[in-house]
Order: sequence, then structure tokens, then C-alpha cells
Amino acid sequence: MPDIIAAVVVAGGRGLRVGGDVPKQYRQLGGEPVIRPALSAFLDHPRIGAVQPVIHREDEPMFRAATAGFQKLLPPVWGGATRQASVRAGLEGLIGSAPGIVLIHDAARPFVSGALIERAIAAARQNGAAVPAVAIADTVKKIDRSSIVVETLDRNQLRTVQTPQAFTFELIIAAHRRAAAAGREDFTDDAALAEWAGHPVSVFEGDAGNVKLTTADDFTRAEIVRHAALGDVRTGSGFDVHAFCDGDHVMLGGVRIPHSRGVTGHSDADVVLHALVDAILGALSDGDIGVHFPPSDPQWKGASSDRFLAFACERVRARHGMIAHLDITVVCEAPRVSPHRDAMRERIAAIAGISPTRVGIKATTSEKMGFTGRGEGIVAMATATVRLPWSAA
Repeated sequence: MPDIIAAVVVAGGRGLRVGGDVPKQYRQLGGEPVIRPALSAFLDHPRIGAVQPVIHREDEPMFRAATAGFQKLLPPVWGGATRQASVRAGLEGLIGSAPGIVLIHDAARPFVSGALIERAIAAARQNGAAVPAVAIADTVKKIDRSSIVVETLDRNQLRTVQTPQAFTFELIIAAHRRAAAAGREDFTDDAALAEWAGHPVSVFEGDAGNVKLTTADDFTRAEIVRHAALGDVRTGSGFDVHAFCDGDHVMLGGVRIPHSRGVTGHSDADVVLHALVDAILGALSDGDIGVHFPPSDPQWKGASSDRFLAFACERVRARHGMIAHLDITVVCEAPRVSPHRDAMRERIAAIAGISPTRVGIKATTSEKMGFTGRGEGIVAMATATVRLPWSAA
């Protein structure tokens, strides 16, 4: 039986240099939090049998939201005061999985490719300890405290090092335990710790696209790269209508709005969310809401429509795509939509995992004409713009 190959994905840092009010691993990139593609790369790789995330204890709610829908992810373990302590916690969390090889990766590198993971596995099997490295193109100078050049280094002997760093499991966990026992918590990467423990570390070909997001400028450049990679831009439309009935509220865009009447429907009859689901599924050429949630199925009677929208958005992420924009028009004489517009945008954005700036909501009447003009029902029309990688076409 072949050894289990595991991955530790470290996401316990604060990411203060990026700015903002959330750690960088939970900041949005291309419509999803940075940590999600970093984890997906390992979860989707056919040779990775266990993925152990390491997070900050206070970040658990954000982590749960960011990893919604993941099936094979191990429960997170809490990180420590240093990256080294966090990695050690992740390694200890893998003891029960008994891996033969472990890859250690930073969540702030969301562009790790399957090919790089494959090279890491091969290097660990061959050498026991290996790191991905990229040659330096620029001339490198060593300076003194007065910013005077004291030496020009030979760049042919220099490399910048990335993650995932790859090791046989017993080698690296023993090195971590030895360093902890010695009171050494100052290693900035696992290769340096392995070197200190007396293990030779080899390098293998890295990937220039496997960038680490550290500053606000890094995120700006990463957004450009992300959008360029998702060049298959698709648009879908959705339409839904429900009749008014006895009741005291309507659900619109996931928001409960008091009204003198209710609406008929098998679920909660949220025309906005239903139209959005059809728009997203249409952009994916993936049927419609009735295909996935048939009204004849009693389990959906009275169901909250946010479940339907979350499902449609997950279908986009499963194809490594992103939702670029959602736009909705509501047609009715009453209730008035404008007082609830911002709440609806916030709720839709939260369900879809995108920024509210990517959600547009408009409302109009039919000038007293037709069934909406007579106050008999309510209509919603939606458009979804989705970006997919060409490989998912």
C-alpha cells in the first residue's frame, strides 16, 4: 500500500502588511477568499490523501465560511505564536493519518498549481527534504548599515524559495520536535529548520506564478492575473414570478420584508433569489432551479431560498470560476424595494461569497398594467456574469 501524502496549509497569521480589517488569507481575490484556492489545489490533487489546515483560533467563523462545501478537509487545528509553531501543530494534527510524505504550504500562495505539487511529491520521494526555488533575474547587492554596497553576490548561486516545501513526514516532525525542545522558534521556513537538524535539503523547479500575497500591491497584481486566467466570460439570465396570497411578509433577496400580503410558492417563494439561481445556472449551462430542486420533492417545501443560491454559487467554484457580477430588477407595485435595497445586496453578497459592490438591485413598477400592475404578483429578472477558466469550458 503506497504511503499517504498529506498537506499542511498554514493560515494562522494576521497579514498586517496588506491592510484592511481581515487577515489576508480571508481577503477576497477574484470573488473568493484567498485561502479557498490555496486549499482547493491540494484537495483536488488525486495523490493528496489528507489536507490539514492550521488557523488562528479567532478566525474559525471566517474559515468555516471560506471552506463551505469542501468534503475532504480535516478539521482545523489552532496555530501558535510563530509560523514554526503553527506548522508543528499541523504536523501533530496529521499523526492519525500516518502520512509518508507531507507538503507544507502557505495559504497566502493561492496560485499553487497541480504541476508544482506533483514536482514537490517527486522531490520528497527522491531526497527526503526539498523546496521549490526560482532563479534570481536581478543583480543582488549586499549592503552595510549605511546603505553602502559591500559585496555583489553571485546570483547564479542564489534562489528565492517558495512553498509547498516537501519532506518525509518522520524527518520533518522529528526536526520540529527537536527544535521546540531546544527552545528554537526562530526558523522562517521548514527548510531552514531541516538544515539546522542536519538534513540536506535539495531544490526543485518552482513556479514564477506561485506568488505570495503580502502587500496591497500584491493583491492588485493578483487580481489582474486572476481575471486574465478566467478568460471564459459567460452571462446567464433568470426570471421568476410568484402570486400574492394571504400573509404578512414577502422574502426578497434573502430579506424578510413586512407586507400586507404573502406570496405563494413551494419554498419561501423568494423571486429574487430564484431568478438569480437560474441566471447563474444558465451561465454554466447547468439546467435550472427546477432541475436541481424540483417542486415535487417535499423536502423543499418551505425551504429557505438561500440554500438554492449557495448551491448555484458552489457550482461555479467547483469549476474554479468566479461570479463577477449579479444584477436584479424587481417589478411590483408593492412592497417598496428601495428601503431594503442595501440589506438585500449585503445578504446576496454574503450567500454568494462576493463583495456587495458586485450586486446590483433595481426596482420598478409596470405602471398599473398587467398582473403586477393590478397587485396580483411580483416579478424578478436577473443577470449573472460568471468567469471560468478556458479549461472548464
